[in-house]
Amino acid sequence: MPESPPDPHPWWSPARHADRRPALVARNRIQHALRGWFADQGFTEVDPACLQVSPGNEAHLHAFATTAIGTDAVARPMYLHTSPEFAMKKLLAAGETRIAAFAHVWRNRERGPLHSPEFTMLEWYRAGEDYSVLMDDCAAFLRLAAEAAGSPLLRYRDRACDPALPHERLSVADAFARHAGVDLLASIGPDGATDAAVLAGTLRAAGVRLAADDTWSDMFSRALSDRVEPKLGIGRMTVLDRYPAAEAALARPCADDRRVAERFEVYACGVELANGFGELTNPGEQRRRFGLEMDEKARVYGERYPLDEDFLSALALMPQASGIALGFDRLVMLATAAPRIDDVLWTPVASA
Repeated sequence: MPESPPDPHPWWSPARHADRRPALVARNRIQHALRGWFADQGFTEVDPACLQVSPGNEAHLHAFATTAIGTDAVARPMYLHTSPEFAMKKLLAAGETRIAAFAHVWRNRERGPLHSPEFTMLEWYRAGEDYSVLMDDCAAFLRLAAEAAGSPLLRYRDRACDPALPHERLSVADAFARHAGVDLLASIGPDGATDAAVLAGTLRAAGVRLAADDTWSDMFSRALSDRVEPKLGIGRMTVLDRYPAAEAALARPCADDRRVAERFEVYACGVELANGFGELTNPGEQRRRFGLEMDEKARVYGERYPLDEDFLSALALMPQASGIALGFDRLVMLATAAPRIDDVLWTPVASA
């Protein structure tokens, strides 16, 4: 196959850079504003190492792998992390209580208007605090980002979100009922076990397309992306709360209903911005969940990632905490009304 011709206007061409520069400078102002907020709130900014023995253990996240060769000349597999989560939780175990990081992270098989293989994740943790506090943090960040960018509204394509308005908090079950006409909890048992046949029946009745080999998780994800997510964060920020326990491998179950967990996502303009948790701190349960995730990864993709045994050991020392990861580049996109994530990256990753 012949090579594609070079881009006549690459990002580093002076004319194109001049067009991109206002959003990039706004990015710097937004980052400065958020750093100031963290300092005022008593957070310590940390800098987690990107090279790890495990990139994370979620079935549908794909890592960049490499090889480390030690002084003993032995080659050992290593990975660029998909999140700084494991390293930051080790810091909580070490005694830190409020920490934040602007971390470069890498995710393979991801490229598009909202996805870059390398991007900046803003991740922060609060030891001993309820996960609902993180929702208020996100609302503050949306306001700060808009102010720093000089825009009264967040925008993506034809959608807008007013960060000055009080945010909406909606359970996943209520969102499925409202936007998809589906009783999601009818397919989840009291212990959190899922029933694919029940969910398939309700989704077919609602007109959601299905494949013959779809798992419960496949069907949940498709209904969420097709029917629910485009309706969230329109006009004001939406917090999508109380995820099914089966979709929250890193979160503790809700005390009042074990079918769901202390996991939420934040949306603005139909775009998912952040993913937060009341953190699971039981190492045995976390190991079990990671095993299930890697079994699913092996089934679907034919590969699995190792477990970070140090992380599992640290969980035994980690205090109760809440943590969240926010796609910083996406926040900048919405604050500057940029149509693509590459428009707000100082040096976008070259296309493969």
